[in-house]
Amino acid sequence: MSEISSICVYCGSSNRVDQRYKDSARALGQAIAARGIDLVYGGGRVGLMGIVADSALEAGGRVAGIIPQHIQALEVEHTGLHELHVVDSMHTRKRMMVERSDAFVVLPGGFGTLDETFEILTWKQLGLHDKPIVIVDQDGYWRPLLELIDHMIKEGFGRPEHRKLYRVAPGVEEVFAALALAPEPVIEPQAKWL
Repeated sequence: MSEISSICVYCGSSNRVDQRYKDSARALGQAIAARGIDLVYGGGRVGLMGIVADSALEAGGRVAGIIPQHIQALEVEHTGLHELHVVDSMHTRKRMMVERSDAFVVLPGGFGTLDETFEILTWKQLGLHDKPIVIVDQDGYWRPLLELIDHMIKEGFGRPEHRKLYRVAPGVEEVFAALALAPEPVIEPQAKWL
């Protein structure tokens, strides 16, 4: 896993979540920093986003946040980061997060986390990147999503090999083992339509 020098974490920004999700965000931030890997994330100071950033910083890690102006205007940006990029749109934010990251880890979250996750999966399906993606299915949080993907494949809207676009880790402890596995095969985008 020496080629991974930065990890983008997608996760929720709500503070109204169970403590176990907060504990996982804290553990992931610490683990990323302990390995000398830079954290790239959405730039917020609230919810799991704030926790993962704070824990990485407290453990001596480097953290870069990317936040759109309209969210920064709500005064939710993290002001203690090594880098905070204020950008013009969500599209710019997501593109920069992809460009700056060698891998992606998905913690529990809401609509925004789903948006980011499906975009990065779709970009991989289309051959726009070949970076590893790990979905952390803590306590079965993402099980309905994984079942939906199975349903889409069963109904012909996806192919069985699309399950290889990502790996699933049951918890934070297994994230780095999943990242260390051999790279997922690149799926030729033309196969999507055959």
